[in-house]
Amino acid sequence: MSRNFLALASFLATVSAHGHVTNVVINGVSYAGWDINSYPYMAEAPVVAAWGTPNTGGGPMDVSTGYTNPDLICSLNATNAKGYITVAAGDKINVQWTAWPDTHHGPVLDYLASCGDSCETVDKTTLEFFKIDGVGLVDNSAVPGVWGDDELIENNNSWMVQIPESIAPGNYVLRHELIALHGASSEGGAQLYPQCFSLQITGSGTDEPAGVLGTELYTATEAGILVDIYNSIDSYTVPGPTLYSGASSIVQATSAITATGEASTGGGTGSATATATGTATATATTATTTATASTTTAPATSTVSTTSARSSLVTSQSPSAPSSVTSTSTTPPTTSLPGTSTLVSTTTSAPTSSTPPSTGSAQALYDQCGGLTWEGSTSCAQGATCHKYNPYYSQCISA
Repeated sequence: MSRNFLALASFLATVSAHGHVTNVVINGVSYAGWDINSYPYMAEAPVVAAWGTPNTGGGPMDVSTGYTNPDLICSLNATNAKGYITVAAGDKINVQWTAWPDTHHGPVLDYLASCGDSCETVDKTTLEFFKIDGVGLVDNSAVPGVWGDDELIENNNSWMVQIPESIAPGNYVLRHELIALHGASSEGGAQLYPQCFSLQITGSGTDEPAGVLGTELYTATEAGILVDIYNSIDSYTVPGPTLYSGASSIVQATSAITATGEASTGGGTGSATATATGTATATATTATTTATASTTTAPATSTVSTTSARSSLVTSQSPSAPSSVTSTSTTPPTTSLPGTSTLVSTTTSAPTSSTPPSTGSAQALYDQCGGLTWEGSTSCAQGATCHKYNPYYSQCISA
């Protein structure tokens, strides 16, 4: 086995440490995402609706110079998708991630932006995004709290978002984003992980909401970006612009995929091919988005279920009552994805032990390397250094 191959394998394992969207599911049909571990190395990558990014796109975006970096729009050096998915206004899209680290607490957000005649040729820096979903602090009974990201982990590392029924038909970019706040107590410490998909939305809606440029969605010091989650928080403001008034809250759920689909090109519509996955049976969890404002207050007592079903969300950005689930998602038949995790949040006081000495092999770039209760290695791979964000979390970052 050549040295170059070993180096490449190590690099691939490093850059995929945080994760990416593997596929999206609409009405039981699974559409492939952008595979950062293989597509960047192909002379001609498959046509998908996901925006492309180099294999290093699995890590957080660089905010060292502020939140105006164009990479914050759709991920690192993102390029326009060559295809799109046709979806009806009112449909639900389930976004499936690879395993998300349970140390990376924070909000889950979704935006739409009209791309006019074509999402394939639009200049991403001109896209104006309006928010259609935002779930932040769910429960604050035990530091660091339960967050939207934790709910995503509970839901098989997936997230369901509904396309507003009132949206005018046309070509749109869906910007789906996870924000990790484990280092957000200092300016520039919040980590952003945006992913984009091109959609062709059909329907009879007429709304064309005003949006905000992707490079102007956040500021370094706004309440939802600069926050210490390791101190007790009474309320949390989901960052970004105000939630679109036509957005709908939904019940999160999982179900079997019944078909695979291919992204469309030109002016046609996507195709779906049936797969031998059996009968899809929707299994609604107990998680719902219920808040009506961007600032929400968490309850005094925990409502987290310790079963595979999720607990009721008590804070989010969503203006209306929950609706029933008609389309759900799980691992596509051709891809091996992580299983459902069980959320445990019972610690009420910080432990007194210190970070243990270095043990085991070196941690990869962006992996955890220290913190109270951490029992893994405290050393980092070559080219990375262990950075302490707070007493609870240290992470390997570029040296």
